[in-house]
Amino acid sequence: MCPSGFPNVIGAIDCTHVPIKAPPGPNEGDFVNRKGVHSVNVQMVCDSMFHITNVEAKWPGSVHDSRIFRESYLCTLFERGDFDGILLGDRGYACRQCFMMPFPEPNPGPQTRYNAALARTRARIEMTFGQLKGRFQCLNSLRVAPDRACDIIVACAILHNIATIRKEKTPVVGMQPDDDLQPVHLDQPSGRAARDKIVEHQFSI
Repeated sequence: MCPSGFPNVIGAIDCTHVPIKAPPGPNEGDFVNRKGVHSVNVQMVCDSMFHITNVEAKWPGSVHDSRIFRESYLCTLFERGDFDGILLGDRGYACRQCFMMPFPEPNPGPQTRYNAALARTRARIEMTFGQLKGRFQCLNSLRVAPDRACDIIVACAILHNIATIRKEKTPVVGMQPDDDLQPVHLDQPSGRAARDKIVEHQFSI
């Protein structure tokens, strides 16, 4: 991952909504996201080359990004110490020792430089979403049941990686807008301490 001043960054993470048709049954309301659209909320991680290194496609659109990560096997692996590195996310996530997110109200100087570097690096996942949906425009609206939609999303992620490795023509896409999630306030003390250490050692000069 292109670190932009961050040590040991191994990926940028975010969620993206893939619209689906309203599913029948009592759980239909679970799939309505904050914008009033039925969707699947899909978590992905990418590297600096726009390869999708992790995908979790199984959650209804009403589920918050932070919960998806918290309950994912990926989170378990990080907390178990299986990865020597950190993920970068937006302010919709909690700050953890393995997961850096922006300061909500950065002080001028080091914290502001930290936020700017994080935003530049994290932009890779937004660009990856744009490329993925540009290549596979079916992801703009899947007229299938949720389980089938999840299978299609994972298949598209695999095909995206193959196209990227083969250096196929990349769709021309603009930056995807931030989802503007409400920030969570469950930062772990160890996460805040790790973030402060990065600011001190990488952005204080």
